[in-house]
Amino acid sequence: MSEPSAVFGGETPSRPRGSLRTAVVWEVLKDALDHRAKAAGTEVLDVLDTGGGTGNFAVPVARLGHRVTVVDPSPNALFALERRAAEAGVAERVRGVQGDIHGLFDVVGRGGFDAVLCHGVLEYVDDPADGIRNAVAALRSAGTLSLLAAGLGGAVLARALAGHFNEARQALTDPAGRWGAADPVPRRFTAEQLTELVGGAGLAVGAVHGVRVFADLVPGGLVDTQPGALDALLKLEAAAAELPAFQSVAGQLHVLGEKRA
Repeated sequence: MSEPSAVFGGETPSRPRGSLRTAVVWEVLKDALDHRAKAAGTEVLDVLDTGGGTGNFAVPVARLGHRVTVVDPSPNALFALERRAAEAGVAERVRGVQGDIHGLFDVVGRGGFDAVLCHGVLEYVDDPADGIRNAVAALRSAGTLSLLAAGLGGAVLARALAGHFNEARQALTDPAGRWGAADPVPRRFTAEQLTELVGGAGLAVGAVHGVRVFADLVPGGLVDTQPGALDALLKLEAAAAELPAFQSVAGQLHVLGEKRA
């Protein structure tokens, strides 16, 4: 994986900490799309972003020259996506449709995409395995799945460091990884659970990365006020992302899968 910078998809984020939460995933995704394009012998891929919302990934992917379809249940998010794509000059390459991953084929066709992004979706669906199967069914032969989901270990560590020890223990032992009734995230995963889901859907499991290993724990003042701190923290995140020991305490987990030809 190439070393991330503070620039995301050719744009400098308005908030430095935003780049900390996306840089590792973006670098992995960009490399995967480049690899897929070369293998397919094309410069333009068809990319599906399930739950893509306002286009945090869709718009930068479109700026690479690819066609992106965003499926999201929120009409407000899709309106913001349309405006964002227009402001970025990629409106003709971004299409938003209302729907969700369980009803995916009510709004898009099967087997029509070179890559599918499933970021921040599995935490909120009733049946994660069914959601993954739909994402895989949307892929063309040898297509790429980019899966990003909340990590169990990161939540346990965060609650413990905040002094909420009972909640940390609850998250550690709860089948869904929830720390209590007020927990806004319905489900969290370990790296093993995500790779089992990907493999169980018939994909070859590729790279696994821990995301937001340190970004959510480091005080914002340190990053915002110390010269060079943002770049140094970005490099630290990148260095730790591929190490299983740090994946186990990451706030999010990213898994790449490839559909067998």
